[in-house]
Amino acid sequence: MDLPPLHNGRILKRYKRFLCDIDLDDGRRIIAHCPNTGTMTTCWAPGAKVQVSYSNNPKRKLAWTLERVDMGQGWIGVHTGRVNGVIAEAIGSGRIASLAGYRCITAEPQFVVDGFPRSRFDLHLTDGRRRDTYVEVKNTTLLDGDCIRFPDAVTERGRKHLQLLREAVRRGLRGVIVFAVNRPEGRAFEPAWDIDPEYSDTLETVAQQGVEVLAARLRHTHAGIEVAGCAVLENKKIPSNRQLPSVDLGANPASPHHARCNT
Repeated sequence: MDLPPLHNGRILKRYKRFLCDIDLDDGRRIIAHCPNTGTMTTCWAPGAKVQVSYSNNPKRKLAWTLERVDMGQGWIGVHTGRVNGVIAEAIGSGRIASLAGYRCITAEPQFVVDGFPRSRFDLHLTDGRRRDTYVEVKNTTLLDGDCIRFPDAVTERGRKHLQLLREAVRRGLRGVIVFAVNRPEGRAFEPAWDIDPEYSDTLETVAQQGVEVLAARLRHTHAGIEVAGCAVLENKKIPSNRQLPSVDLGANPASPHHARCNT
């Protein structure tokens, strides 16, 4: 997926969650919108290199948007609104094998089920060789040793999405959660058990009940973002009464070596 034209700078501070002060390389100091509701732990520090985009839309309060941060090892995608498009593009081009073959990809489909408020998933895949599929995508950036974890803060909304994916499976559909690993470091993915044990427990439970768990490695190019590879946690490999095993991302998409998280 192509990004809008990008401008280089360095971040000074993030505040009120959605605001950040940035010094651009051309000498201007700007206030940019930070489109990320998480804590962004391990994803920024004062003085880190950043890239921002500019919009001339007069209806916007802030013209600048923080797109990605470099903590020394490469770009980290902190604009959570970008990842759905990256995953949808990869699905459409067949780059995620387990989700290939669907002719219709719909963004933000409604999903209504008794006992839950009216909700939306990120993607709905139809007209394919396999059952219709609901997909939820999570921007995943928390670095912990050799491991990338999700979430970086307690997420009740995220837990409800897992429960709704399970409801989709119970209705004969496919329910898939894609953890979009949006930074270059890390050899494996695991839930952030210490940060949100309820979410992690729910992920383990719904995976045992048929929700498919994928971890997609994203790669930042000079002007865009693409899916470089995807690892699947097979349901048959999920042990009972144990934490989910890590999803091996490898050093690169072709790496045959298994890596475990440091705990």
